[in-house]
Amino acid sequence: MSVEAAGKRRMYNTTLDAELIRKIKILAAQLEKRQNDLLEEAIRDLLQKYGLSTG
Repeated sequence: MSVEAAGKRRMYNTTLDAELIRKIKILAAQLEKRQNDLLEEAIRDLLQKYGLSTG
């Protein structure tokens, strides 16, 4: 079950490098996906890289 399906979404604010923001906006537009979905995908990949479960 995804986090969204479980209704456990929370706001999380931070600052990011301006060039990273620009590139994620471009990628999201090219893929016709939400920026948030791409950022969550990247975080899941990072957690997997370091052996942490996301489930």
